[in-house]
Amino acid sequence: MRGGMGNMGNMMKKMQKMQKEMAKAQEELKDKTVEATAGGGMVTVIANGHKEIMEVIIKEDVVDPEDVEMLQDLVLAATNEALKQVDEMVNASMGKFTQGMNMPGLF
Repeated sequence: MRGGMGNMGNMMKKMQKMQKEMAKAQEELKDKTVEATAGGGMVTVIANGHKEIMEVIIKEDVVDPEDVEMLQDLVLAATNEALKQVDEMVNASMGKFTQGMNMPGLF
């Protein structure tokens, strides 16, 4: 029976190590950014790995008081693309921790 408890102890140590590595990887994601554009570069959105929008850049040429809707659509499109890229970055970074585990909804 003692062998079973030793295996459990080793497993707990591995889990604790993995938790620390995951926390570090999650913290590092805050410093990583993605950049997405819309309208041929007229609108640029930069987001970090924590899904925080860091910057929105709008070129003056696209600002038309007569067509605010177009500008709104471009900002929305660039923001959604940036958030999609963040999801892909997070999955690539955190996926190494869940490989081989069937844990739906974890990342």
